[in-house]
Amino acid sequence: MSQGQTLVFDADDTLWENNVVFERVIDDFLGWLAHPTLDRTELRAVLDEVQRANALTHGYGSAMLLRSLGDCAERLRGRPATRAEQDEVEALAAVLIDHRVELIDGVAETLAELGGRYALLLLTKGDLTEQQRKIDTSGLAGHFRAVDIVAEKDGETYRRFIERHGLTAGDSWMIGNSPKSDILPARAAGMNAVFIPNAHTWVLEHSELDPADEGVLRLNGFRELLKHF
Repeated sequence: MSQGQTLVFDADDTLWENNVVFERVIDDFLGWLAHPTLDRTELRAVLDEVQRANALTHGYGSAMLLRSLGDCAERLRGRPATRAEQDEVEALAAVLIDHRVELIDGVAETLAELGGRYALLLLTKGDLTEQQRKIDTSGLAGHFRAVDIVAEKDGETYRRFIERHGLTAGDSWMIGNSPKSDILPARAAGMNAVFIPNAHTWVLEHSELDPADEGVLRLNGFRELLKHF
């Protein structure tokens, strides 16, 4: 790759583990529900539907999940939650507020080396305060020329990002774990992309990628970036 390339990184589940913590909370919640007729798979389908709807109106992050857990419980029980039930759900989700940022293996060293060769930027979606806290505590902020926290990552978001930072789309690479938020909309905006899958990627971020798309580089791990850039 030429020195003129710009590398743009996703944050959650690309630089650090995130959804695995959410999944632990969800697993505890499904056990707490103990529905008399639905199994865990069926309960999870209801919760996914609730989260999909809430993400459209309330965005992403811990607050949206907490709201979704409460809404799911009320839908399945056919009544408003009691104060005690609300407290129990909040207790299940409390770990989301204070959990320690856990960097994915090789991220810090790889960013340090790449930063000596290319301009690095960060583009992440979610609640502004929550995402900024994770960025600050990760110790990675100094690697990035700019950090953008947005409500959604679609094609228009990437087009605005390219214009705001004076990028050339064809010389820019979006690096992330989510086909839905990182790869497909970046490609729609004319950027190249690097797909680094994470086994814990949120189910609502899944989408099919075109295996014939030569503008998408597929890697198995973060350290492999150094073999290509």
